[in-house]
Amino acid sequence: MSAFKNTFCFKDISLILIFISIFFITLNYHSYILHQLTSFSSAFATVATTTKISPTTTTTTVNHLVFSIASSSKTFSKRKEFIRLWHKPNFTNTYVFLDHPLSENYKSPKNTDLPSILIYENMSRFPYTHRAGARYALGLTYMIKQVIARNDSNVRWYIFGDDDTIFFVDNLVKMLGKYDHNEWYYIGSNSESYVQNNYFSFDMAFGGGGYAISQPLAMVLARVLDSCLMRYPSLYGSDARIFSCLAELGVSLTHEPGFHQDDLWGNLFGLLSSHPLSPLLSLHHIEDVQSIFPNMTKIRALQHLFKAANVDPARISQQTICYDRENSLSIAVAWGYAIQVYEGNIKVPELITVLRSFDSWDKDKRRPYFMFKTKVESRGPCKKMVAFLDSVDSNGDKVWTNYTRHRVVGKTCTKDGNKVIKNLEDIRVHSSKLDTYTRQVRAPRRQCCDISLSAQKSMDIHIRPCGIDELITMSP
Repeated sequence: MSAFKNTFCFKDISLILIFISIFFITLNYHSYILHQLTSFSSAFATVATTTKISPTTTTTTVNHLVFSIASSSKTFSKRKEFIRLWHKPNFTNTYVFLDHPLSENYKSPKNTDLPSILIYENMSRFPYTHRAGARYALGLTYMIKQVIARNDSNVRWYIFGDDDTIFFVDNLVKMLGKYDHNEWYYIGSNSESYVQNNYFSFDMAFGGGGYAISQPLAMVLARVLDSCLMRYPSLYGSDARIFSCLAELGVSLTHEPGFHQDDLWGNLFGLLSSHPLSPLLSLHHIEDVQSIFPNMTKIRALQHLFKAANVDPARISQQTICYDRENSLSIAVAWGYAIQVYEGNIKVPELITVLRSFDSWDKDKRRPYFMFKTKVESRGPCKKMVAFLDSVDSNGDKVWTNYTRHRVVGKTCTKDGNKVIKNLEDIRVHSSKLDTYTRQVRAPRRQCCDISLSAQKSMDIHIRPCGIDELITMSP
């Protein structure tokens, strides 16, 4: 019995040792496999991280933009003056597309400040069936493929517009700097007209107002453009075709309200004097509306606006609201354009509402449908005065703009109205360049201003950043 127990114990111990050895061998094997998998996973993650495209940290400049302008041999000779307003030779990379070569000597000394000319490609192989349109819309659509084929270096954004589109280039650069140009972006705005948007699309960038496409998206769009053109023969314009192709690529419009199609008739005063806080990026249909300044030709008025825009582009047409409690005045400053001085306490929501100084694109005055709220002027000359930009001066970061009262014949104040409004003739606005405020582009906030009457006929306005909890109101 004792011998049996000893034998049993010896065998039992041997089995236990064998099982323990197998367990440790298996454990070491699995540890080795796990280590190899972990190493492979880490290596794969490292490769994935290093091959991922990260956005560049360099600031976007005008050198990263390429402009493509749709024109024709018939319209270019007149509208080239619009292009001269914003295109700067050796500074702005711009191509103007024409249907035929120009008959005039384009290379003469008087034209050296104009962009390079390109001719639309032959579009006869593509169908076009819209009864109210014209086939040249196909050529306008193909501009993107032609300009991509030029293979310009260091391009981040392609900008498209018409020969009567006025661009504010510095503001475009700042706006585009908000976005990662390595991603797919289609940036623009729709029409001011509800009817136009309802007919075409509320999500389409209207071509006359201008739009921007990031470089990688433009490259892909150029590759698939031919097949898209074959599928959309019934569309009216080039912008509708671009929108449709991008929709097939799964890209939607990024809205920037600073682009203006200006599908309006009449006077743009209300639009320019109540511009959104976003930078003014473009204007369109300038030939179809009244001069933006009184007693000036259309081109002269635009040149006058650019005097201010060239000094402080980010602030142009930006609206500042302030109050003179002592004299019970409400003042709306559209910097670089016009100032409106009202009698009484007019609250901010009413002051920033667009004055309907224009008609809708369809000219239906019974139902003027716009994409924003409008108001009708109801105050006479005794309760309101308007002053337009007269001159601009600057010294470093400091800017002074001077505005002179505009008097309309037959609309003078003959009653005992507000003495300040009745006598005020000149307004001087003091400000600092807005482009020094880097937050203003990404997270804009309306600025504040202080009023002082330096003489019976003169007023000084000092624009400044608002305090953290400062309210823009007549009431303290």
